[in-house]
This record gives sequence, structure tokens and C-alpha cells, in this order.
Amino acid sequence: MHRALAFIALAALLASCGFQLRGQVPLPAVAARPYVDSPDRFTPLYTALERRLRAAGAVPAASASAASVVVRLHVDETGRELLSVTADNKPGEYEVFYAAEFSVTNDAAELIARTQVRLTRNYGYDESAVLAKEHEEASLRAALAGEIADLILRRLAAL
Repeated sequence: MHRALAFIALAALLASCGFQLRGQVPLPAVAARPYVDSPDRFTPLYTALERRLRAAGAVPAASASAASVVVRLHVDETGRELLSVTADNKPGEYEVFYAAEFSVTNDAAELIARTQVRLTRNYGYDESAVLAKEHEEASLRAALAGEIADLILRRLAAL
């Protein structure tokens, strides 16, 4: 009974302060038919960006000439770097990074200048759980690509 009342009170407080979950980013009309120009269409960033553009209501164009804007992914790299080693000289911690460089243009002008983004996350390494750590690393890469795609969408929404 007390939990239910506490939950209702918390919900009322959040609603009264104007809290809202962040929904989809509304794209302006100029970005309604984007084309994503990338040398590699199978990277986590390209996939995440295409998926988020469709979720925001955009209809990706089949070519740059048919697009209202062109999002160019100049750099789309990911990797990992060793951060620390254990006392017996084995990997202890890694840093996963995702680096991207993008610009947005249309027929008339450059709408967003070439912008560099680099996001990182750390994770502990345990050689007794190699498969689990590989899965964790892949999940971190996908999450970083999603964050960069969200950033690009927010920049497009500001046009």
C-alpha cells in the first residue's frame, strides 16, 4: 500500500515539474530526404544513422542527386586501446573508441561544416571470460555508434 502511494506521488511530482521522456527528434523539411554518403555501408554508425533517420520520419534517398541533404561520413573508425595491465603483465582494462567525421550539404551550400566526434568507453578485461568481454566490447561499439548517430540527428534537427 505504501509503495503504491509512493509510486503515485513520484509520478505526480515528475509530471508536475514538466519531465518528459525524450522522444524522436523532429527533422526539418530540408532533411526529409537525406542521403548518407559513406565509403562503407556496413559499419555500426551507418546502420544506426539509417535506422534513426527512418524512425524520425525521413525517407532516405537512393542517390545524392535525389536527396534534399547529403550527410557525408568522412571518417568512421572504431577500435580499442589498452589502458592498464595487471601485476602479472596481462591486459586489465581497455578503452573502446568510436571516431567519426561528418558534414551535411545540399545543392546550395554546406549546412553543417566538417565536424569531428570521438567517444570512448572503458571496460575491464578478464581472460577467463573472453567471449563475454568480446560481447561487451561489441555492445559498447554499437552504443557509441548510436550516440554519434543521435548527435548527427540533433544537428540535423537544428537546421
